[in-house]
Amino acid sequence: MANATEASAVEVEPKDLPVYCPSPAMPLWSSHPRVFLDLAETGNAMCPYCGTRYVLRGGPRGGGPH
Repeated sequence: MANATEASAVEVEPKDLPVYCPSPAMPLWSSHPRVFLDLAETGNAMCPYCGTRYVLRGGPRGGGPH
């Protein structure tokens, strides 16, 4: 995972899916219960605990018509 150009956003690669927060790179003091975030449909998500925004590089990974 790498920092995105957006302030306070974390850019993730499709190979990093599924994404969860807190990530292994976050310091122990900022820990909260692990929550998995769905980036595939919209291309971004925000952690409900700490507010960290995650952005999927390349945008949404649509699975076709619903």
